[in-house]
Amino acid sequence: MNFSGIFPVTEPTWIFLGVLCIVLFAPLLFNKLRMPHIIGMILAGLLIGPNGLNILERDSSFELFGKVGLYYIMFLASLEVNMQEMKQARNGALLMGLAVFAIPIVLGMLANTFILKYDFIASLLLASMYASYTLISYPIVARYGLSRLRCVNFVVGGAMITDTLTLFVLAIIAGTFTGEANGWFVLFMLLKMLAMVAIIVFLFPRIARFFFRNYNDSVIQYIFVMVMLFLGAGMMEIAGMEGILGAFITGLVLNPLIPHSSPLMRRIDFVGNAIFIPYFLIGVGMMIDIRVLFNGGGSLLVAGIMIATALTGKWIASFLVARRYRMSWNE
Repeated sequence: MNFSGIFPVTEPTWIFLGVLCIVLFAPLLFNKLRMPHIIGMILAGLLIGPNGLNILERDSSFELFGKVGLYYIMFLASLEVNMQEMKQARNGALLMGLAVFAIPIVLGMLANTFILKYDFIASLLLASMYASYTLISYPIVARYGLSRLRCVNFVVGGAMITDTLTLFVLAIIAGTFTGEANGWFVLFMLLKMLAMVAIIVFLFPRIARFFFRNYNDSVIQYIFVMVMLFLGAGMMEIAGMEGILGAFITGLVLNPLIPHSSPLMRRIDFVGNAIFIPYFLIGVGMMIDIRVLFNGGGSLLVAGIMIATALTGKWIASFLVARRYRMSWNE
C-alpha cells in the first residue's frame, strides 16, 4: 500500500491528535521500561518526524508550543523553589553558576582548538554550548519530590548565572558578524538587560499583587500569569538576550505571590506538564537527524568530543562545589 499520499500528516487536527497520543502512551511505555518520560517524548518525536518515519509534519505549532514549553520549564523551576532555602543557598548557587560556566568553556576552547582544529570564534561558540544548561530534567526531579534539596537549589540558582553569561557570549559572537561588537555594544546591551531586569523585579510584583487582590477568577488568574511570563520573556529578547532568562526571573518574582499548594499553582503545573513541555520535547526530537552521524567519522568525532567535554566540565564543576559545601556523593 502506498502511504505517500497520506504521510506526512499536515492537517492541524490530526497533528494535534498525534501529539496527544504520544503524550498519553509514551509515559505508559517508558514506565514499563523504567526510563524517564523525557527520553520517550524525544524518541517519539524522532520516530514520527521528518527525519524518521515522516508521519507528522513539523508545522509552526511545534515552534510556537516548543518555545512556550522551554519557557515553561524555566518558569516552573523558579516558581517552585523555596525562596527561603534559595536565599540560604545563594552563595552556593553563585559559585555553581560561575564554575559551570568557566570550567566547561575553558575545556571546550582547548578541545575545539587543539582537537577539532576550529578557529577562535567557532571554538568559543561551541564552548559556550558546553557551558550553558536548561532545566529540562527538572520535571523529573520535582516528580520525585527532590526539588527542595540543597544541591537542586544550587543548580536552579546557578542556571540563571550560567545562562546569563553564556547568552552574553552568544550576543557578542553574533555582534562580530554584524560588525557591532565593540565596547559600546557590550555596555549598551548590559544596560538594556539591567533595565529590563529592574522593570521585572520592581514592577511585576506590584502589578501581580494588585491583580490577585482584585480578581479571584481562576481562569483569569492563570491567563494573567501567562501574560507576565511572556512579557518577561519578550522584554529580555528586546534587550538582546534569550527569553528563557526573562521567564526564569519572572518566576522568581512571582514565587512569593503564588503559594505552592494553591489551586493556581496546581493549574500552572498541570497545563505545563500535560501540554507545553511535552510539545517542546517532541518538537526537539523531530529536529534530530541521526543520519548525519553516519555520513562519515567526522560527525561522530565531533559529537563524542562535545558530549565528553560538556559532561567532564560540568562534573568537575559539580564535584568542586560539592566538596566546598561538604555534600554527599548522592547530592
